[in-house]
Amino acid sequence: MKYYMGIDVGTASVRAALVDQHGKVLVQAEQPIQIWNPQPDYYEQSSADIWAACCTVSKRISQAANLCYLRGIGFDATCSLVVLDEKFEPLAVNAEGVNSRNIIMWMDHRAVDQVDRINQTKHHVLKYVGGVMSPEMQPPKLLWLKEKLRDICWEKAGHFFDLPDFLSWKATGATTRSLCTLVCKWTYSAESGWSDCFWKRIGLGDLTDNNHSKI
Repeated sequence: MKYYMGIDVGTASVRAALVDQHGKVLVQAEQPIQIWNPQPDYYEQSSADIWAACCTVSKRISQAANLCYLRGIGFDATCSLVVLDEKFEPLAVNAEGVNSRNIIMWMDHRAVDQVDRINQTKHHVLKYVGGVMSPEMQPPKLLWLKEKLRDICWEKAGHFFDLPDFLSWKATGATTRSLCTLVCKWTYSAESGWSDCFWKRIGLGDLTDNNHSKI
């Protein structure tokens, strides 16, 4: 029998399931994760806390089968923004400088001003996200970090991940991003790649450096 593990990181908890090759769910587990709400519309999480929860649930369900026959692990997560420094250590997304709180959650709306300015550009890449951006997408959050936390976060940042891509990096060591997340939340095009003129137009031209290595 072959087995597959699915790990789903939701807003308030991590869930995992072990499934056999016939699609039968053998066992499930759930672990709560922390949310910080330091002020209205600001929601933050910890990548270390989330990864620890992933490890906890995966260990629980792995006892139900011989892992020699585990054929794959799949991650699914919210579109939260994870920030790491050049050494892949957590980097604060808050004015307090608390590095453990290094995720701007999907439902965070601190970047309302930034998203309004981005939408006013009417840049052609907005067609990939329905014509207008939401403050829950990544470019406005990135612009907020540059404008509001330049010294604490932006100048020290080495890697910006969508949460599911952070999880796959933790599991494999590969920084390859998911096409799904990049197209849906970052304005990437499967046909033409990144639009450098878009990043420069909204004030984030530095993200094009080194072949877009930070994103």
